[in-house]
Amino acid sequence: MTSPHPPAARRPVGPAYDGWLPGIDRISFGGDYNPEQWPEELWEEDVALMHDAGVNLVSVGIFSWALIEPREGEFEFGWLDRLLDLLHAHGIHVALGTPTASPPAWFFHTYPDARVVTADGTTLGFGSRGMVSPSSPAYRRAATRIATALAERYGDHPALALWHVHNEYGAPVSADHSPASARAFRAWLAERYGSLDELNAAWGTRFWGQVYGEWEHVGVPAATPSVANPAQKLDFARFTNDALLACFVAERDAIREHSSVPVTTNFMAGECPSTDLWAWAREVDVVSNDHYLTASDPRNHVGLALAADLTRSVAGGKPWLLLEHSTSGVNWQPRNVAKRPGEMARNSLSHLARGADAVMFFQWRASRSGAEKFHSAMLPHAGTTSRVWREVVELGATVEALQEVRGSRVHADVAILWDPESFWAQDLEWRPSVDVRHRERVDAFYDRFWRDGVTVDFAHPEQDLSGYRLVVAPASYLLTATSAANLTSFVEHGGTLLVSYFSGVVDANDAVHAGGFGAPLRTVLGARVDEFCPLREGDVQHVSLDGSVFPGSGSVVADVWADDLAVDGAQVVGTYTDGPVAGGPAITRNRFGAGTGWYLSTRLDIDALGTVLDPVYADAGIARSGLPDELEVVHRRNDDVEYLIAINHADQEHRLTVLGTDVVNGERADGAAEVAAGAVRVFRVDG
Repeated sequence: MTSPHPPAARRPVGPAYDGWLPGIDRISFGGDYNPEQWPEELWEEDVALMHDAGVNLVSVGIFSWALIEPREGEFEFGWLDRLLDLLHAHGIHVALGTPTASPPAWFFHTYPDARVVTADGTTLGFGSRGMVSPSSPAYRRAATRIATALAERYGDHPALALWHVHNEYGAPVSADHSPASARAFRAWLAERYGSLDELNAAWGTRFWGQVYGEWEHVGVPAATPSVANPAQKLDFARFTNDALLACFVAERDAIREHSSVPVTTNFMAGECPSTDLWAWAREVDVVSNDHYLTASDPRNHVGLALAADLTRSVAGGKPWLLLEHSTSGVNWQPRNVAKRPGEMARNSLSHLARGADAVMFFQWRASRSGAEKFHSAMLPHAGTTSRVWREVVELGATVEALQEVRGSRVHADVAILWDPESFWAQDLEWRPSVDVRHRERVDAFYDRFWRDGVTVDFAHPEQDLSGYRLVVAPASYLLTATSAANLTSFVEHGGTLLVSYFSGVVDANDAVHAGGFGAPLRTVLGARVDEFCPLREGDVQHVSLDGSVFPGSGSVVADVWADDLAVDGAQVVGTYTDGPVAGGPAITRNRFGAGTGWYLSTRLDIDALGTVLDPVYADAGIARSGLPDELEVVHRRNDDVEYLIAINHADQEHRLTVLGTDVVNGERADGAAEVAAGAVRVFRVDG
């Protein structure tokens, strides 16, 4: 098979790739384009409307396996040739998908053993979205074959700007309990542990008599009469991530044999718990993400900001690509709320403010058939007379006006620890309280920072933290000795660390640390946890605050959790006045080296966190922005210029202190500017 296009000069790609897409000298704007759902005579109309909307990049072919390879080993590229040539002729670049997220009917029929099996033994079949077993050799061969065929044919196509492998790994299929998965899991364990003795020790199999004497006796953690071994389940989560990632790497490497165009896959940052994005980010050439609002959350723009900050963080601060979000309502939530006027622009430009250099949607034209026919689109069912279309065109013009922002970066002085392995372990069964979930605390702390106008990164506990003033560990249940030493060194060298309850409890095998709960952080925090004292449902307790540390604050109300805390050098700055450990320490502060370690041993709501954070901010040398809660302000910078992006989520106008020029309309702001209700403004800051 030969490429119909002449070869281009090879460009080096890989982990050092800087985020610029070949041939695109601007912020990318567009979305998924699925023209195979429509008569070909509509294609010319589509590209003309794309031009009107300012579209310069579309993702194609993501769910087209059955059309590209209608029978095993037989490829039909005619329609895709015509499509890419048409898009190129109109100046529209392509993110070409490998369609491996949805194998065709012939694959399910030919390779029934490749189907996913759930923990309770149910086999999942064809007729929906979702890949087959990531451990299936037949799937790996077929996925690599079609990726190779696409790369051979289109690897040097002049329209090609990006390879888009698969679609949202881990959603809706992640864990697989099929025989293929069990075989692969045993091989993974043998490589990790080397021997059954080491496996038995790591899993603590002497408890409940689970000792393994033969490798073939080790299986996946399927349905069990009682709670399955937590160390086994934790390793299965690690294995599941690795199995999915191996599928991506196989396709990526097949593509790189024939194309130098960068390769990515679309993450679902914060919404797909089965993937360790730190590991995935090391394997893509440029980080990209999909995000959809939680319709039931009236403040879902905060969750959007969290996802964007997490994506930027796993990208190492480099610009990243938003490959999917929605123009209005989605199709799969219990109540698919339509976006209000202006909300699409606010959502899009919040992603851009937090580091995205592409703003794209699912999808271009609304589908008439299938499971997502009620999902909004850039070109909705109502057509070009609709409000959504008008807002798409307006947004395209705004993005075009913001081209100079491209490539600039976001700086943060605060980091929230994000460790998927800890999250996998914490959320297993039989923890001291069902109300202690990792995501609840992460969201609460993030929301507090958002309201305070403090931009945050997310960080892995083993990475270099020296660039931050404040590091927060809201949910570090699993904490390795290496991570604890890193946090200790951070404080010793002048950093401020705030640790929330149920942290530093277990090691990498979900075994309680030698020395007891919180032992790895005992030195830096100057305290130890003698016993967990979770509260009954609905109970609350009160914490009296030291007036010399929290002037005028009095006390705060807490719930869910208390620690029986023993102080070993720390200053007690908050004391329980009632509850299971009345009279005991609730909040401590410990001077260690040149820095400070704080420990918060109970759950506070977002308002109470604001009170407690006052002296923490002071220790870290951080100030609140002083802006209204619903005025989101983020800064992007490059070597020469700083940009201020202000997004007003409120129903009333807000005044902003700024000296600079509005990038979109050229208006000067000589010290102050108005941000209308629901509006977005972007300023090039003077100096």
